[in-house]
Amino acid sequence: MKRVNIGICGLGTVGSGTFNVLTRNQETISRRAGRDIQITHIGARRDNPASHTAGYNVSRDVFDVVRDPEVQIVVELIGGTSVAKDLVLEAIANGKHVVTANKALIALHGNEIFQAAEAKGVTVAFEAAVAGGIPVIKALREGLVANEVNWLAGIINGTGNFILTEMREKGRAFLDVLAEAQELGYAEADPTFDVEGIDAAHKLTILASIAYGVPLQFESVYTEGITQITQDDVQYAEELGYRIKHLGIAKRGQDGVEMRVHPTLVPEQRLLANVNGVLNAILVHGDAVGPTMYYGPGAGAEATASSVIADIVDVAREVDLAHPVPHLGYHRGAEGLKVLPMAEVVTSYYLRLQVTDEVGVMARIANILSDNEINIEAIIQKEPQPSDDTVPLILLTQRVQEQKMNKAITELEGQTSVIGKVTRIRVEQLDG
Repeated sequence: MKRVNIGICGLGTVGSGTFNVLTRNQETISRRAGRDIQITHIGARRDNPASHTAGYNVSRDVFDVVRDPEVQIVVELIGGTSVAKDLVLEAIANGKHVVTANKALIALHGNEIFQAAEAKGVTVAFEAAVAGGIPVIKALREGLVANEVNWLAGIINGTGNFILTEMREKGRAFLDVLAEAQELGYAEADPTFDVEGIDAAHKLTILASIAYGVPLQFESVYTEGITQITQDDVQYAEELGYRIKHLGIAKRGQDGVEMRVHPTLVPEQRLLANVNGVLNAILVHGDAVGPTMYYGPGAGAEATASSVIADIVDVAREVDLAHPVPHLGYHRGAEGLKVLPMAEVVTSYYLRLQVTDEVGVMARIANILSDNEINIEAIIQKEPQPSDDTVPLILLTQRVQEQKMNKAITELEGQTSVIGKVTRIRVEQLDG
């Protein structure tokens, strides 16, 4: 069979890792693909000392790669969404297949990109866009094709998981761990995308679309970060038998699909609660198979390259054929399936209040919750400090609709006996 020519755009961390693994394991990869796979063009603004590209055709303009008539598969690894979008659309217009690791590009512009690819009869593959080296997209789109996905929940940002793990295991403060994460290269100088949940929301957008056949709609994902989680919250969660994880959650109910990213209390015995450090994990519950979990490195040069190259091989196997697997797993989308607003989501809650140490406070709080149809599951009330006349009060509630909880929290914060804001963390059992 004839050779497949690869053009790599971007020689940063993932691009360099892809180049190194593809050249190091070229013989094995080609045998698995059933045809020779060869890098013939590289587009990079600057060389990467981690990759020895001497002897390769290297262009400083990445668009030279997509305009090269010899290149059949363009590997987009430049990141961002503006230039990357133009690059991918031009590659498609030139009849080239595309492999990308760019979750923001797919989450924000995937609908347009896939429509263009289908019109041109080419494939856009994006396994590495979610959870790095974990092949969860292939599992959802192909391995679990017989299942209705009841729900999925994932730790899909390693930086946030590293921070929460350090806070729990070593009793460290959020800002202290964040500074170390930046020093170690886990977090960017501006960590907003990681700690505010935007990166995880990009990934959840993709997972939910594949799971439920809804269009990609990043703007519909409820997104909440971990910046307000304190060491006290981590400790109180432990006392209640839970651990705090920053999860992306998608669920299908009778009224529609939930898509949400937020800190979540998870029972400490659950597998997902015991995924620590920078590792990722996605738990998927199908109606036929039950719960399955996909676990491993969510980032890193060669771990992500593993998924990039898996996509290259998949495309190379079908390079002369119409791609048999729809981009988001469905030939027809789900008719009339809406994404639920966060106010309609039903879940349990952890509430932390700072209250004055006086008679009747607990009764007033209980009445407010009861008036909003909220039942209390557990209570932790700490002893007051000698130097302070306030005490922390921790409540665990039963399941209730978010809009009722919102109303109750507004009423609680209006009480003179409640000091400051009420901390609210959602609780998921994630059982089979």
